[in-house]
Amino acid sequence: MPILSSNYNPPLFYKNGHLSTIYAGLLRKVPGLEQQRERITLSDGDFLDLDWSYSSKATDKVVVLLHGLEGNAQRAYMKGSAKAFITAGYDVCAVNFRGCSGESNLTYRSYHSGATEDLIEILGHIISLDKYSKYFLKGFSLGGNLILKYLGEGNSVPSQIKGGIAISAPCQLADSLTQLLTLKNIAYAKRFKKHLIEKLRAKQELFPDLISDSDIQNVITLKDFDDIYTSRAHGFTDAMDYYRQSSSLQFLPNINIPTLIINAQNDSFLGEACYPIEEAKYCENIYLEVPKYGGHVGFYGRNNITYSEERAVDFFSGL
Repeated sequence: MPILSSNYNPPLFYKNGHLSTIYAGLLRKVPGLEQQRERITLSDGDFLDLDWSYSSKATDKVVVLLHGLEGNAQRAYMKGSAKAFITAGYDVCAVNFRGCSGESNLTYRSYHSGATEDLIEILGHIISLDKYSKYFLKGFSLGGNLILKYLGEGNSVPSQIKGGIAISAPCQLADSLTQLLTLKNIAYAKRFKKHLIEKLRAKQELFPDLISDSDIQNVITLKDFDDIYTSRAHGFTDAMDYYRQSSSLQFLPNINIPTLIINAQNDSFLGEACYPIEEAKYCENIYLEVPKYGGHVGFYGRNNITYSEERAVDFFSGL
């Protein structure tokens, strides 16, 4: 499809990509959303926690939300999206990836940008409830990449899934990593690394034979973490192999349901390769919107409803 034009024009303060990102990630609050937790057991014996929110009226539509790196279903961008959807008449299943719901998961592996096998099990579970006829997928950052990969990598996508949305999606993971390792993103990278090291120490307590003190000491950058843990725990040769296999960019031409990607021009986490302009031009199911502003999972909007939340409701309502 042609590249979509965007009319997003936030107040002056939020035209700064970093300020938009920081507000959305650290300062925004979303009150008044009820979430009911469900724990499901995966085929390998591990568990996932799903946080459900329900429309006030009976509905046959459900949106599955996937968070970003070191996020969870309680992050403001997840709660804000859930609140917008239930107000519009959808039920919402907000997924917490393995180890992200406040409790360490049981296996050596955890989650990563390409772990579509877990999404397949989640969707299988929700479909088995036999409650909905229309399913929609929305992911943020890492979760956006995962959704795009799932839709295009050759899975037997259930016919009930009608559309997908990826917000601030690092479609080319190595390119995104390169951006995160630059000086402009040093504060974000340090924050991610701090949380990942905490997770790795907790994992070491469960699997002391697989994670050594020297392994943890050798994690200097985010790439080191992926070399030392992510790749080993999930069957990749190294970090670059992980990025290569898990990047969604290569799978976009195979997506066969309407899918919206919203990546802001001033998203400091994304390099040029993360904007799939050529793919969107020639893939009839890819709708790419590149607003000038928005930062990374920012998109400030009035009345505590972000632009991307409004766009998501509008996009899915047309399917």
